[in-house]
Amino acid sequence: MESLAHDLRTMQRTPLHDSHVEHLRHIGEVVERKAGDVLFDLGDPMDTFYYVLDGEVEAVDAVTGERYGDGATLGPGQFAGEISLLTGGGSMLPMRLVQDSRLIAVPREALLEAMARVPEMSDIIVTVISARRRRLLESNDASLTLIGMDESKEIRAIAAFAARNRIPFRTPEDDPEEAHEVAEACSLDLKGPAVVFGKDRVIHDPTPRKVAQLFGLDLDLDEERTYDVLIVGGGPGGVAAGVYAGAEGLCALVVEDATIGGQAGTSSRIENYMGFPTGISGADLCWRGEVQAMKFGTRFAVPRRASAIERIGAGEGGPGFRVTLDDGTPVCARAIVVSTGVQYRRLPLDRLEEFEGAGAYYAATDVEARFCRGTEVVIVGGGNSAGQAAMFLSRYAKCVHVLIRGDSLADSMSTYLRDRLEADAGVAIHYNTEVEGLEGDDHLSAVRLKGDGAAELDGRIDTRALFIMVGAAPNTGWLDGLIETDAKGFVLTGDAVGRDSPFETSCDGIFAVGDVRAGSVKRVASAVGEGSVVISKVWEHVARVRDETGAAQAAE
Repeated sequence: MESLAHDLRTMQRTPLHDSHVEHLRHIGEVVERKAGDVLFDLGDPMDTFYYVLDGEVEAVDAVTGERYGDGATLGPGQFAGEISLLTGGGSMLPMRLVQDSRLIAVPREALLEAMARVPEMSDIIVTVISARRRRLLESNDASLTLIGMDESKEIRAIAAFAARNRIPFRTPEDDPEEAHEVAEACSLDLKGPAVVFGKDRVIHDPTPRKVAQLFGLDLDLDEERTYDVLIVGGGPGGVAAGVYAGAEGLCALVVEDATIGGQAGTSSRIENYMGFPTGISGADLCWRGEVQAMKFGTRFAVPRRASAIERIGAGEGGPGFRVTLDDGTPVCARAIVVSTGVQYRRLPLDRLEEFEGAGAYYAATDVEARFCRGTEVVIVGGGNSAGQAAMFLSRYAKCVHVLIRGDSLADSMSTYLRDRLEADAGVAIHYNTEVEGLEGDDHLSAVRLKGDGAAELDGRIDTRALFIMVGAAPNTGWLDGLIETDAKGFVLTGDAVGRDSPFETSCDGIFAVGDVRAGSVKRVASAVGEGSVVISKVWEHVARVRDETGAAQAAE
């Protein structure tokens, strides 16, 4: 299966061409640094690109203070940095001079402009820094330490957020000696859950937002700035819109309230997306798109939720829109792309909210699989996401029970997935079967069943893992009635609201793509296509607004 990037250990390291280096000299400056100097400390904004002319630079393990991994050192002809360079986010590893060195220091904005003009140089830089992130993810030497995943659903929520946003983290519970060292450095009681940044910085009352702030993922947004387009939702449609908006020169911002990839990001393996014959996880697919969009200058802010929207006039930075985020931050834009997708519906079960994160889950990734080893697992749902989850979890669980309310999967699941589920000895499909109730104390311990298929299971399954992947509720409450929706809350577009474009809504300047749009095909490929195509109409609208604003200002 494809990963998010090349393997740094085996990839061909193509050096920057001499002409690329000369270009860097032109837009940067040659600086000298002494042995022991720190280029970036943990969490520092990566606002400078460093190319090594002479000397040596090393990556540093933020916990031990020693050199990170084997061979994590850079010499002449190599450069320091990773994906955070594209956004100005925080460094995930300190970088330190091993010996006196000469380097070319290039401001981040100048580097991005150069990458846009010199694609060959851009390809090399993006390939290398992406591979470095992959190496960080595959090691257990991250700067973020999560303690107590097995006991705390809050820590599990942070682990899920970090994993799906490709933030490296370590979990020392499997290594008692390491766990003791971390606890000792932070004066922690090993019995209590904790989040530690670096060697000894304990994050009190940790949340996904606080973790995002450590690395600058949530962005310190400029309230005075007006974006050409604000893309609300970071699923496949939103990421694709971000790629094309940046490529067309639009000033674009993507806000996502959970993780880049949206619901598609929770898919452990997508095999029917063109170009990936061996499959790719939804999170890796969308992360690749995110990097591509960032290369073109599109910004991403996570986790930031849109809570309200209003139209604004020319005197307020418009004409356009003001979207208020969940923390009260206003964001102004000339156009809006709604790509908020859908979320799985909550089953009408007593105590469900109590067990969410403590046995009841809405995604099946490596984080959730950790709690399924050797157990009975229950999946509710008959769509492709449920099928992919069943195949993935069958590698860990004693048995995966798939509960289907109807008597067939023919209308809801792709044939290749159906055939695999039926052939897998580790998967049992139960038709005409539903969950009736949940049991457990602090954690789910069993589900009670109803329906024709319940009898064969004696009406219950002892399980510590229930995956709910049924129904689709659109995320449109924040739109405050500004655009028309159907009876279920899906956004009406195109002919349904008298528009020429299938992605235009009833309000000029607001567009909708992906699963949130009424009548859309609920597939990753179609969402990507819609996000790509919509930008041509967004560009036309933005150009018109700019012209009208310019004419109004000239008349004054």
